[in-house]
Amino acid sequence: MKRQKSTSRNRANWKLILSISKTHIWTRKKQSLIAALGVTFGIGTYVIMMSFMHGLNDLLDGLILNRTPHIHLYNELKPSTKQPLDLNENYQGKTIFVQSVKPKNAQVRIHNALPILSFLNSQPYVKGATPQIKAQAYYLAGSNQLNGSLTGIDVMKEGHLYNLGDYIIDGSLENLAQNEKGILLGAGVAKKLSVRVGDVVQVSSIKGDVMPLKVVGFYQSGMAEIDNIQSYVNLKVAQRLTGQSNDYVTDINIKLNDMELAPKLAKQMEEMFDVTAVDIQTANAQFETGSSIRTMISYAVSITLLIVAGFGIYNILNMLIFEKMNDIAILKATGFSGKDVKWMFISQAMIIGLVGGFIGLSVGYLVTVIIDNTPFDTAALPTIKTFPVDYDIKYYIIGVSFSLISTFLAGYFPSRKAEKIDPVDIIRGQ
Repeated sequence: MKRQKSTSRNRANWKLILSISKTHIWTRKKQSLIAALGVTFGIGTYVIMMSFMHGLNDLLDGLILNRTPHIHLYNELKPSTKQPLDLNENYQGKTIFVQSVKPKNAQVRIHNALPILSFLNSQPYVKGATPQIKAQAYYLAGSNQLNGSLTGIDVMKEGHLYNLGDYIIDGSLENLAQNEKGILLGAGVAKKLSVRVGDVVQVSSIKGDVMPLKVVGFYQSGMAEIDNIQSYVNLKVAQRLTGQSNDYVTDINIKLNDMELAPKLAKQMEEMFDVTAVDIQTANAQFETGSSIRTMISYAVSITLLIVAGFGIYNILNMLIFEKMNDIAILKATGFSGKDVKWMFISQAMIIGLVGGFIGLSVGYLVTVIIDNTPFDTAALPTIKTFPVDYDIKYYIIGVSFSLISTFLAGYFPSRKAEKIDPVDIIRGQ
């Protein structure tokens, strides 16, 4: 019975505290509105910045990382670590200096490429392994020869694992897969040759073999130095043009289920297959550093805005306490405890934080939708039509959580001062 009475008394007390808090907010409309707008501005800017910056980071990651294999296997031409003098017993244990060491004679092809591909595709940690043939070629335009880089691929696997189709501005990957003698030209090459989809181009190998290929599409990666020379053909076409057999492969690209395993697995594969293996972290170290720095800057600026909004609420509540000294004295004199008075001011701050926070989330969402629908037209990225935005819900959760924490602290410190006020001193001073 006593517990029920105590619970009902507490409920009534809280209702009264909230009622007085609302009255205080309502009587100081201007100051309360300014405090709420500070929170709205801070939360809204946080959501906008994080959504846009992470959308931009995802776009850049897609442009670079989506087209980059987690592990790249190839044969690198490099000097032999052992020289003939190392094998001579007369020089054992002695320091030998050898100058002008030349790369050892080695084939560009990967030895036993097909068994390696079969083995890799059967591993649970591998999402997919694709063969490639990279060869120097010439595009024949009348009497002119344009330097080019020809890449033979397993078309549909390449499109599935590395999103090659996202960069095609005319034609499709399916056309290349279905046309055995088709070629997908870089936008820069197509412009220099003045060709359209359906035209035939003459491609020559460095040995002088010429093959007519039908243009099935154009692609643009966003990097002019690549688009000016690069083209893609079917794997068999590349093998024929280079005069090699059906098991000829110069590169193997591997996509893992977990990218973080790349450095460890690259070392193992290098030893296992006797090839050079480059992992994605090593290949894109500078890019990942830049992406991390951009994220840190966006978080730092956004959190600073939220802290500034919190200080604004603190200042307003601090002034409000000085202005409400008489009200506090009367409340305490009529039976309200210091704890009740403290929660009155904390609840005021929390109400301001909730209202400002939710308005800020709404404003932030609306602005990001506007940004997401704003045309973004650039020749470097023809497949990107609007500005990138990330709608991850975590930004909204972090934003409203921080607004509540900052407004609670902004109300807590001034309310402690109100809690300790002696009503007798105030009334005596009056």
